[in-house]
Amino acid sequence: MSTRLSRSAAAAPAPSGSRPCVLVVDDEPAICKALVITLSRAGYDVIAAHGGEEAHAVLGRRPVDVLVVDLRMPDLRGDVVFHLATSLQPGLAERTVFTSGDHSMKADALIRECNCPVVRKPFELSDIIDAVRAMTPAISQSA
Repeated sequence: MSTRLSRSAAAAPAPSGSRPCVLVVDDEPAICKALVITLSRAGYDVIAAHGGEEAHAVLGRRPVDVLVVDLRMPDLRGDVVFHLATSLQPGLAERTVFTSGDHSMKADALIRECNCPVVRKPFELSDIIDAVRAMTPAISQSA
């Protein structure tokens, strides 16, 4: 699919010598912790935000290379976080991955509107790594 190619081509990895930064946004602490550990071991700097408001604060303070965001959270939906993120850091429009356990038509419509890949919960951690690597081609597959 051409979307995959355009996302990879649009990825703007961190400067040479630094690790790309991934912002993980999920209201479930266990998921945040697992993703922080997994992505850190895969070669990324990772920041965890336990909700949309916290993510918005992070995005206002520092640039991130990839956004991994849960669609359903109590304070702000993932699509709202996506729109806030892309208003602050436009490149994230091409470097965002949604996670979601919501398989409703409404959730699917929100994801399609944002035109971002989705990894369905429950997911394998390797699926998240693969999605993030597709958006940060500077990271070696052997990392």
